[in-house]
Amino acid sequence: MTTATQTALTISIDDLSAGDVIMLLEEHLADMYATSPPECVHALDVNKLKDPAITFFAGRQENLLMGCIAIKRLSETHGEIKSMRTPSNARRTGAGKQLLAHVVRFARDAGYKKLLLETGSMAFFEPARQLYLSFGFEFCRPFGDYPDDPNSCFMQKIL
Repeated sequence: MTTATQTALTISIDDLSAGDVIMLLEEHLADMYATSPPECVHALDVNKLKDPAITFFAGRQENLLMGCIAIKRLSETHGEIKSMRTPSNARRTGAGKQLLAHVVRFARDAGYKKLLLETGSMAFFEPARQLYLSFGFEFCRPFGDYPDDPNSCFMQKIL
């Protein structure tokens, strides 16, 4: 029997029209609002993820959605990771690592010199922070329009 930890994901650009992708993003937003004060939620809804500056990826194993991740072009040399999420049944399967590795390669291929991200500072976000650290991201100051906020952690990776 093949398990999620043994099979590579098929990761491709997604148009955000599939029901399972929309459900995963709605779950993501619900968790963000349940975990963080409303003014500190920086996750994007489906409509905002359709911004032309954002490339959205879905990772599937056969036909099963194993996660998503997006990258927003901030400039010719900087990108921001957005909406990284795996469904509960895909956690600790390596899906998140594959999605993050894909976006790092995509960013390098696109000529980015730096990847940035914002994530929560609460315990709920600890697995995400550990994943980012394992990929060489380091904590940094707020960037762009983000305020300095004790509910947020900011990270960067020089490519």
